[in-house]
Amino acid sequence: MTLKTLLMGKELMLKTLTTDFELNLEADVLVIGGGPAGTWAAWSAAAHGAKVVLVDKGYCGTTGCAAASGNGVWYVPPDADARETAIASRESLGGFLANRSWMNRVLDQTYANVNLLSEWGYPFPTDDEGKPYRRSLQGPEYMRLMRKQIKRVGVKILDHSPALQLLVDEEGIVSGATGVNRQTGATWKVRSHSTIIATGGCAFLSKALGCNVLTGDGYLMAAEAGAEMSGMEFSNAYGISPAFSSVTKTLFYKWATFTYEDGTPIPGAGSQKGRSVIAQTLLSQPVYAIIDKAAPQMRASMRLAQPNFFLPFDRAGIDPFTQRFPVTLRLEGTVRGTGGMRIVDQTCASSVPGLYAAGDAATRELICGGFTGGGSHNAAWAISSGYWSGESAAKYAQNLGNQANQRRVKGVGVAGLSTQKERPQTLATDEIIQAVQAEVFPYDRNLFRTNQGLSDSLVRLNHLWQEIRDRLVENNQLVRAREAASMVATARWMYSSALERKETRGMHRHLDYPEQDANQQHHLISGGLDEVWVKAQPLNNVEKLPSKIGAVV
Repeated sequence: MTLKTLLMGKELMLKTLTTDFELNLEADVLVIGGGPAGTWAAWSAAAHGAKVVLVDKGYCGTTGCAAASGNGVWYVPPDADARETAIASRESLGGFLANRSWMNRVLDQTYANVNLLSEWGYPFPTDDEGKPYRRSLQGPEYMRLMRKQIKRVGVKILDHSPALQLLVDEEGIVSGATGVNRQTGATWKVRSHSTIIATGGCAFLSKALGCNVLTGDGYLMAAEAGAEMSGMEFSNAYGISPAFSSVTKTLFYKWATFTYEDGTPIPGAGSQKGRSVIAQTLLSQPVYAIIDKAAPQMRASMRLAQPNFFLPFDRAGIDPFTQRFPVTLRLEGTVRGTGGMRIVDQTCASSVPGLYAAGDAATRELICGGFTGGGSHNAAWAISSGYWSGESAAKYAQNLGNQANQRRVKGVGVAGLSTQKERPQTLATDEIIQAVQAEVFPYDRNLFRTNQGLSDSLVRLNHLWQEIRDRLVENNQLVRAREAASMVATARWMYSSALERKETRGMHRHLDYPEQDANQQHHLISGGLDEVWVKAQPLNNVEKLPSKIGAVV
């Protein structure tokens, strides 16, 4: 890159905060995020007659955790006994916070949409009986097909174009967003009748597979417009990974033996609570694994099912079935947790007019309660909530009429966006990111929680927020600064909610309150930026749903 190009890029980046944008578009529906939830939302909105623009931080169809690997899917045929078993298996794990009507609804919509994928040409394999096996999707093929389908229905895609802030009208209704192209520095603005946040969760740049773009950006933008979060205390999911790899696919560790360095098995490491046992051990010594419980005839099938799981081992010259290897736990935060934006009814609307949420950007408590949905439930939620939010946003846009994009609008983003000369100090974004990681990565702070630990972290996180709220940002650091601000905001909602939930429930383990408390069987809603707040909300307060919802139109 030449000096002239670099300077031009900086000059263009500055225009993000002005009214002078290189690309000005209008749409009925703007979708922010190009993963499974975003592409299903875009397809659904377009299929319901809306003009749709989709913006993605990366290249739609290749970025994010789903595109990086195989994905299990909560796909259960409409058999009463099978559905009951699928639902009941989650209730206790999630601390009895899930909603059966929503679970039935997700199972119905996922079944219909996965079958639609087959009609579109997704190459589902067959089982031993020759029947299609539709409980998993290979990320690259899946997302390549989704990109093809949304282009087919006329969705305009802006790749490598992260959104930086939402636009609202004079009544506070969300009316689009602004952002920048990472490759050219050119700024963009999309004015829309309705907007869907499908930016995924927040993994705090932990290097977990496919999560480098998942920094909680959508949470921050939504909160700046007044949206609320829910279940943010259930955001401390960690994935098992080889110590030398970013691959956090954990299915095959069911067949693993975990040992100390001397080869002695670690008691309880392979149990349902094994991740906590591994974490506790890692606080003082290394942990090793060997996938020695997989029968020889299974091993070839495992390689076919998740080939990228084995790639790091092949590169390192390790046979994981016969040789031990060191493992670690990488934070996956709200990507595999269940916290996210609160949705207020069956349309997947947020608490702010004109704004919808889908996928990991939205809370998954409705189907998972307080325990991770892993890959399969989260995949089903992305498919279903994406479809519903797209349909609902399209109908909302149609009800506004053709003149909606003539409204006066303004940006609501603040933190990490100030380029004003009068600010006295420049923000060191990398230092902010490292500081927030120091609060959320450690197992003895985030996985094993205490009042003292949470309170101490919040003091430091609140200080970080003031740092990023008040300081000048270099023109070429706006995207990174917004990522840093999003991570700080996410951590504050997480720990403020965790401090309020004085019990152990789901994945939230509070050492000061080790038992589940029947009086705390409620959701925790959080929000706020300069001042974070948390309040309890009774269960079943979301608009009552019928147990059966129609399939894909």
